[in-house]
Amino acid sequence: MDSAGGGGDERSGAFEGDDASGGGQQQQQTRSFSFKVVLLGEGCVGKTSLVLRYVEDKFNERHISTVQASFLQKKINVSGNRVTQAIWDTAGQEKFHALGPIYYRHSNGAILVYDITDKDSFEKVKIWVKELKKMLGNEICLCIAGNKSDLERERTVSTEEAESYAAMVGATHFYTSAKLNHNIEELFLHLTEQMITSSLGTERKQTGRRNVVVVEQEQPPSPRPTSKGCCG
Repeated sequence: MDSAGGGGDERSGAFEGDDASGGGQQQQQTRSFSFKVVLLGEGCVGKTSLVLRYVEDKFNERHISTVQASFLQKKINVSGNRVTQAIWDTAGQEKFHALGPIYYRHSNGAILVYDITDKDSFEKVKIWVKELKKMLGNEICLCIAGNKSDLERERTVSTEEAESYAAMVGATHFYTSAKLNHNIEELFLHLTEQMITSSLGTERKQTGRRNVVVVEQEQPPSPRPTSKGCCG
């Protein structure tokens, strides 16, 4: 998926916008959701830059390595629903890899980030996807972000390979650039819409199970054998 997007700040804990989906159609009942989102990927792929651009609309040309993990929060409105996003930005260095499960446990959604100019970072995404599915199952909502799309001429990961892999694992693929503020709003909005849909689906299943009444059909009594005298 590929389109330009703008950013926005979180101010005074208020929910941003009347309708972040842009459709302008309010649902009949306003719902509130709280989702945990984790960003995973190798170091230097731009995870922190993506989050800072999305939450604070800031971009730092200098790379600052994330130590272990950092946490940011953003509140938005999506189709009349109030959504609080708890976003965890994890460290990508190999020495912190073992700590990953601590941060993505109980996550509702994940963004797997790679650098389009670094083939190895794309291969590492595949490892993260396997780990996520092993721990959280197929219920977790996934997006894959091919970051640094402003460096298209230096690309080493083909669009065909990236998008084919994303489709295979049930993820949606986006090309993003924190530097140009490209496609970041769309990325987070799409993931949020997925999480809302998944949450409502789970809720309906649970409600359905509570409302199911199991009725055991009584079996008709077996006829008693007719006793016969010795004379028949």
